[in-house]
Amino acid sequence: MFDGLLFDLDGTLWDSVDAICISWNRALERLAPEYAGTVTRARLLPCMGMLLPDILHRLVPELDQERMKPILEEVLSEENAYVAAHGGVLYPEVEQTLAALSARCPLFLVSNCQDGYIEAFFQAHGLGRYFTDYENPGRTGLPKADNIALVAERNGLRRPLYIGDTQGDYDAASKAGVPFLHAAYGFGRIDRPVPSVATFGDLPDAICRLTPP
Repeated sequence: MFDGLLFDLDGTLWDSVDAICISWNRALERLAPEYAGTVTRARLLPCMGMLLPDILHRLVPELDQERMKPILEEVLSEENAYVAAHGGVLYPEVEQTLAALSARCPLFLVSNCQDGYIEAFFQAHGLGRYFTDYENPGRTGLPKADNIALVAERNGLRRPLYIGDTQGDYDAASKAGVPFLHAAYGFGRIDRPVPSVATFGDLPDAICRLTPP
């Protein structure tokens, strides 16, 4: 039996792409109006799961380093405020499934997001009570694999499972030595056969079928 379940956030628990597009375009309108409206769902989707500076660079490659830092800070501040106020689109059965899973073992969040984003998610949807701990590179400066290992270590987890939707999630879990379950309904695909679920509500049964290493 797994002694902890670690979740990715975007593409695993919810779809926040439209909220991110709105907030980023608002920030760009203030600091770089020539690029306002350039952050669209179609352009953002392939970037989900990447580190945030890399996303901004891919979406607005014309920005030089001098302009990039203040714009990124404004974008992320606007995103946190917008997400906290408006939330995103939770996948079906998220809350009831989290409630069921948290009754079995502790739950955690490890996302490639900025500091404050997970708190904004909790504020918008009231799901923080299901999670024991969480981490992100905005707080630690560490890549996802190291944050997975950090959360596992500080919570004394010996048999954790990581649940995410992108290749980057799989790679990070593998590097951290943690087994992986693919949220195949999310934003990404994995380059090899791995255990997967087609809906969030399928997680309890799928996890029961997996054997911890």
